Amino acid sequence: MSGNLGGWQGKIQNFTAGVVKFLRRLGSAYLGLYKGTSWWKKLLAFSSTVVVLLAVYVFAVVTNLFWLFGKSPSAYAIMHPQNPEASEIYTSDGQLIGKFFDQNRSSVAYDSINPVFFQALISTEDERFYSHFGVDLQGLFSAAKDAMQGKARGASTLSQQLVKNMFRIRTHYSTGLLGNVPGLSILIKKSKEMIIAVQLEAFNSKQDILQMYANTVDFGSNAFGIKTAAKTYFGTTPSQLKAEEAAVLVGLLKATSTYNPRINPKNSLKRRNVVLENMYAHGHLTRQACDSLKALPIKLNYSVESAYNGKVLYFRAPLLDFIRTHCPDLDPFTDGLKIYTTLDSRMQRYAEEAVKEQMAELQQRFEDHWRGMGDPWRDANGRVMPDFIENIARTTSAYKYWSKRFPDNEDTVFHYLSQPHRVRLFDYDGGHEAMMSTLDSIRYMVRFLHTGFVAMEPQNGYVKAYVGDVDFNSWKYDKVQAERQPGSTFKLFVYAEAMEKGLTPSDTRKDAYIRMEVYDEKRDTTTIWQPHNANGVFTNAHLPLRSAFAASVNTIAVNLGQEVGIPQVIRRAEAMGIQSPLDDAPSLPLGSSDVNLFELVNAYASVANDGMHVAPVLVEKIVDRDGEVVYEASPRTNRALSYRSAFYLQQMMAAGVTDAGGTSQVLGNQKYLGKYRGKLDFGGKTGTSNNHSDAWFVGVTPRLVGGAWVGGEYRSIHFRTGRLGQGSRTALPIFGLFMDKVLKDPSLSPHYLQRYAAPKEEIDPATYQQVYVPPVDTLEELNVATLNAEDFLHSDTLNLSVDEEISLPETPQPAATEEEETDDAELYPLL
Repeated sequence: MSGNLGGWQGKIQNFTAGVVKFLRRLGSAYLGLYKGTSWWKKLLAFSSTVVVLLAVYVFAVVTNLFWLFGKSPSAYAIMHPQNPEASEIYTSDGQLIGKFFDQNRSSVAYDSINPVFFQALISTEDERFYSHFGVDLQGLFSAAKDAMQGKARGASTLSQQLVKNMFRIRTHYSTGLLGNVPGLSILIKKSKEMIIAVQLEAFNSKQDILQMYANTVDFGSNAFGIKTAAKTYFGTTPSQLKAEEAAVLVGLLKATSTYNPRINPKNSLKRRNVVLENMYAHGHLTRQACDSLKALPIKLNYSVESAYNGKVLYFRAPLLDFIRTHCPDLDPFTDGLKIYTTLDSRMQRYAEEAVKEQMAELQQRFEDHWRGMGDPWRDANGRVMPDFIENIARTTSAYKYWSKRFPDNEDTVFHYLSQPHRVRLFDYDGGHEAMMSTLDSIRYMVRFLHTGFVAMEPQNGYVKAYVGDVDFNSWKYDKVQAERQPGSTFKLFVYAEAMEKGLTPSDTRKDAYIRMEVYDEKRDTTTIWQPHNANGVFTNAHLPLRSAFAASVNTIAVNLGQEVGIPQVIRRAEAMGIQSPLDDAPSLPLGSSDVNLFELVNAYASVANDGMHVAPVLVEKIVDRDGEVVYEASPRTNRALSYRSAFYLQQMMAAGVTDAGGTSQVLGNQKYLGKYRGKLDFGGKTGTSNNHSDAWFVGVTPRLVGGAWVGGEYRSIHFRTGRLGQGSRTALPIFGLFMDKVLKDPSLSPHYLQRYAAPKEEIDPATYQQVYVPPVDTLEELNVATLNAEDFLHSDTLNLSVDEEISLPETPQPAATEEEETDDAELYPLL
């Protein structure tokens, strides 16, 4: 081994000696060129040497020879330069509603920029722009001369500045081994800028370079490019920029903070006037025009655009998820896309109006309901939850800040959290400011009820309206995607499976007391479960399934779930669009497993679409920065129900509005959809969870399906009674108001004011028209005279289930963890 190593060392030494010998001979030969030759030959030899060495240096820099100079952009990147650009989000009818961006930049064409901007730019930043080839040799020599006189100044051309902005010339990515040597680093970076600038000019016209520069440069205030800068500082477009405004923007380029008109208005004014003088010096302004513009103050219309600017902010996160799922090769934050969503700006506005109208009224009702009754955060037994506000406070940034200041001293932390300061608070009149402590502001904010609403077209899955809560600035959590207990809205899937098993709406099942043993896996024990109906009454009557569904009778839903099989109900729900995990438990038909509103509405849409499930679609098409369509929606469908089953369910949901005892009858009021009877088929299903914590309604029409959830931010905050907290009183009005607004819009009503087509199959009306009418003795037994008038939806018929909730059963309750509220930990919440 040592002999082999010695042999290699000898070879390396011989090779090195040979190279040195060759270089010496080459040097001697080169020096010989200067001996005994005329001066012009010496000059020619020297010039040739400089050219060759320069060419070798350029080659070495471009190719990153021996990793000495760092990486340079490829020829393709230089020929097709691209900036990271913001992607713009549009509604289906072309309204801009927001952007995705890392750098807030949107490109604009050269012809869409007022020429005064380029005049100001060239006059100030690169007066010989049209005469140089990317590098201004005259400027370089002048800068070198000034430097020797102690007057250092820059000499970069617009092309060089563009290279610095567009390519990562001065980053670690472009630093080679020599880049760490003091002095050489700047030389190499400037060399790269010059080399690439020359290449850039070779591949692009002067106009192209100006356009790229205008779309690339950083104007400060998170404004990249002229389009964003014009909007940020002056609230205008590049084509509408005035000469004095263009001069302000060009003045910013020297130092975006020092000459920012918002931060340093005096500096900005002086710099603007310098730019105006430059424009005069180069013949773009007359003396009179220049002086008059210099006399004007800077008039700003300043508005910094953040990622949370725009409309429909709750829609951003699901939209981004949709794009990443369906277009994984696209980056909405850098690719400069135009994303055309399925949202309709008119329907979105109507949805937001409906939410505000209903929730403002509901909030007042909630405050009146709890006035004089103490705090509304109650456990399952109705007791005020201790330390409720303090526990929320422990999750805030203020608590974390003071905890770092005073570790292991929570009393001091809460002392500071109790100190009043000015805060911005939400209300339905636009918000207000108040002097309030952190603890009191939490106490104020948690009393608000919340909601989510979404509407989609059943035939193509297009989401047309999306409201994630009452105010994005106050509550970022999207309630459309939040998982909560769906209550009786889940009964749809039990009845869907029953119809698939061959039952019809006219088939009957008995409404009777149920007692069953339920195994609790967590406690490894068996307990007795006794589900009740909402009004606590068992009619012991055989009810048509149509009436049982319309009146939301719990006992029949539970027994029907056992009859068709809970695993089969789960599979049916999944086929219709439910993706959340569902528990194989007897209480599932009453909504014991959490789902979210988005998937629930999508599942109901399968019924309106005659049994075909269509996956939700959030984007119609995506266009790249070159105008090419890179994505176009293609609905994904599957047969979730037979046509006959879907038809039966359409009739049963309509029965919830039309039949005696139907829990959705309010939807038929003239205030909502009653005025459209005979022109519009409509129905729906309500739902309410234990303790009225979650209230739901999903409404179904042939062309549009929508759903709403209403509840507290925490499940312990709710109405004390089902009469106020039920889905028909809280969530249903949102859908009703929304649909009424849509149908009153002459541009929308022709499409959405529709009825179902005639049955595609021969279906005997007797299989779905049978309705239950309670006998007189049942009414007498219930002591009708003592019941509130609201218990009746018709003067002669008992409402079997005024609301969908039921009393708490004697079922196993798992032990609550320290992080859980006791009312969130129920094993068998029944609606």
